[in-house]
Amino acid sequence: MAKISPLMVLPPVLFAAFAVLAYVGMFREDPQGLPSTRVGQPAPEITTLPLPGYAPFSPEMFQSGEVTLVNFWASWCPPCRLEHPKLLEMQADGIPIIGVNIRDRENTASQYLAQDGNPFIAVPFDPAGRTSIDWGVTAPPETFIVDRDGTVLFRFAGPLVGTDYEQRFVPALNSALAE
Repeated sequence: MAKISPLMVLPPVLFAAFAVLAYVGMFREDPQGLPSTRVGQPAPEITTLPLPGYAPFSPEMFQSGEVTLVNFWASWCPPCRLEHPKLLEMQADGIPIIGVNIRDRENTASQYLAQDGNPFIAVPFDPAGRTSIDWGVTAPPETFIVDRDGTVLFRFAGPLVGTDYEQRFVPALNSALAE
């Protein structure tokens, strides 16, 4: 009888394990969503250091009685540039947006807003990314919907464009605005 090497058994076992994980993953409730420990909690603090030349953030902005968006962005981020027209459109519709500039340089962030327009009511400047860590941001852009009393309602990772935006973010925003 021939002896079977463990190295011959390993590839089929690894493939079977991967197939089981993939199968289970297909049936998750929301395979596109990233869990956020902030949803349902009071909005974390935001740095009060503004991008020079732009309005600072103040905690009272979350107590204004309005639904507010908190958008984490950077001038070096191509998806942030892709979503920028949508942010300008939301601003024109009267939706207050706080734009937290993360891991960026002052001059490039300022130039970006000067050239492409500023959709934000406040532009906190967070070059070390401390605020983004407190909010659980994985990478820009990420946008949070904060309700009228300062509670985080929804987290959207990625640019505010496309079908994912239309199918998940827009209904969440409309629901928050209707309350």
